[in-house]
Amino acid sequence: MYKKIGFILALFIASFTSLNAKGPALVNTDIIKKSEVNPLQEFVGSVGFDKKSKIASQSSGIAKKINFEVGKKVKKGDVLVSIDSDILNAQIKASSSSVEMYKVQLVNAKKNYIRYKSLFAKKSIAQKAYDDSKLAYDVANSSLITAKAQLNELKIQKSKKLIKAPFSGVIVEKNVNLNEWLNTGSQVATIVNTEEIEVVFNLPLSFVNGLKQGDIYDINIAGNIVKAKLYAAIPSGDKLTRTFPVRFKANVGNMFIYDGAQAKVQFAKNAKTSALVINRDAVIKRFDMDVVFAVVDNKAIMLPVKIVGFMGINAAIEGKGLLEGMNIVVKGNERVFPNMDVKVLNEMKEK
Repeated sequence: MYKKIGFILALFIASFTSLNAKGPALVNTDIIKKSEVNPLQEFVGSVGFDKKSKIASQSSGIAKKINFEVGKKVKKGDVLVSIDSDILNAQIKASSSSVEMYKVQLVNAKKNYIRYKSLFAKKSIAQKAYDDSKLAYDVANSSLITAKAQLNELKIQKSKKLIKAPFSGVIVEKNVNLNEWLNTGSQVATIVNTEEIEVVFNLPLSFVNGLKQGDIYDINIAGNIVKAKLYAAIPSGDKLTRTFPVRFKANVGNMFIYDGAQAKVQFAKNAKTSALVINRDAVIKRFDMDVVFAVVDNKAIMLPVKIVGFMGINAAIEGKGLLEGMNIVVKGNERVFPNMDVKVLNEMKEK
């Protein structure tokens, strides 16, 4: 194990030596300054699914087929439960035959009506014979319309025998067993849309006033940064803690998130404080922490920092070793490593 660690360290040092051998890294820098900023404070909230539905049967009958289990992902329109429809199928078959019969009757009644109408115009038949043919045609037409409506009603009833997923999501609860009798309104499952989430934070009024409805904020959920939109700040709060619920919505796509999971966010309050400020491009991630590279004697010195606020394109930072007036790398820092030789391009241009 020690040999392995030694090998990695040797490789790490060798990579830096190789990089320095190729010459100094070309960077642009900016001077760190003092300014007033809104400090950030972290808050913890809870994640909930924005869309949750209890799926119920719209028809009665025996559950003949169940196509899901708890935890299964389903798509909108997937058949979850099939209810026995043998009797309904027989009724549909009989109703379809009636429709065909009335179609034939209507064709014949129409032919008779047209023929009698022509004869009546020539005064070859009595008024009653013409009226009877007209009545027979109207009755046949009405009978066909009624038969089609009855067939359509039966087909609608049959469609209710298939219980489908109302939207894409994950089944979180199962309330039906095979061959179980279901009544109209019987709950069979609970589904949640795991792509659309709601995050709720309880904030003091001083922070709520600094937020704007419709703005996008970065929320940390299980180490993943999610872009969430503020859609509501509820005016009814907790009288003991003097906090008010603020609600965010976000689409997390295929990211797997648990209902009730912890969420973290940083907000700035209205009160300002003095802090060191630099272009936010200067702050990058290295070794799972925020860092900046200061240029001292043409070498890059890595300094861990903490972001305490933002001012447009600038970030307010604090950290051990940071000083006002220090030269900080703002461009090219992705190619820079600790103690690496650097050449400041914008300093050369200014000269």
